[in-house]
Amino acid sequence: MRAMSARAHDDRDRRGGRRQAGGRPGGRGGADSAGGGKAAHGMNLTDEPGRDSLTDVPGGVRLQKVLAAAGVGSRRQCEELIGEGRVEVDGEIVRRYGARVDPDRQIIKVDGRRIPSRQDLVYLALNKPAGVVTTMSDDRGRPSIADFLGDRAERLFHVGRLDYDTEGLMLLTNDGELAHRLAHPRYGVAKTYLAEVAGPLPRDVGRRLITGIELEDGVASADKFRVIEQAGKRALVEITLHEGRKHIVRRLLAEAGHPVSRLVRTRVGPVTLGSLRPGSTRALTTREIGELYAAVGL
Repeated sequence: MRAMSARAHDDRDRRGGRRQAGGRPGGRGGADSAGGGKAAHGMNLTDEPGRDSLTDVPGGVRLQKVLAAAGVGSRRQCEELIGEGRVEVDGEIVRRYGARVDPDRQIIKVDGRRIPSRQDLVYLALNKPAGVVTTMSDDRGRPSIADFLGDRAERLFHVGRLDYDTEGLMLLTNDGELAHRLAHPRYGVAKTYLAEVAGPLPRDVGRRLITGIELEDGVASADKFRVIEQAGKRALVEITLHEGRKHIVRRLLAEAGHPVSRLVRTRVGPVTLGSLRPGSTRALTTREIGELYAAVGL
């Protein structure tokens, strides 16, 4: 299934035309920002280089230093972003290179996308192997996700759960507000899975899944569905849905007549599993974190 999964990702990448903006990951992409308040005479003071009405925070950190520490770019690149009017603090465009801010309290955005300005916050992606429980410990002695995190000092929250036998992408963070919103059904963050199921598949299976299938706890439906490959009595499919009821993917496909023999989550919102090895972690990019913030209205 690993080879089938790789072909599925390559196919999606070619068709999706994944685009990244210039600069470091998560840094300088996007359209130019605009905004700022107008004075009584009608002129927009923020259109004048080096002028804005943001009050410096006493003892604060220079804005370009905060941007660089967040991975937006080099100090020089960050100064250019500020001069171009692409950086805002608490909703106001700032054009002064020496503006002093509080990265722990103020919301800073580049090209309209929030950046992770607090240095104590951690954002990780984990490729959870099968046979691992989604807890930080297990009283039955089974492997848990904590076994793959090393001796980290932070208290990390896992965003949602994966079944014991399900593999793939999990997000972990000590940003409690973001973790809560990502897991809350109100925000409907989409999750994508590759599933190896019993075949052959009828032509209308996708339509049935997207229309909705009655389960014991109510109707469930997929947002997207496509067949990746069929080989004899097995098939590889990709399914996307935004709800998080227990065992929802396995139950939905089983009720459709195609029980799952292997399940891998490949995407959570804008974050993809990619080539991350089972049991390995990686830090999310600044762009990924900003897109997660945007997905849940932060």
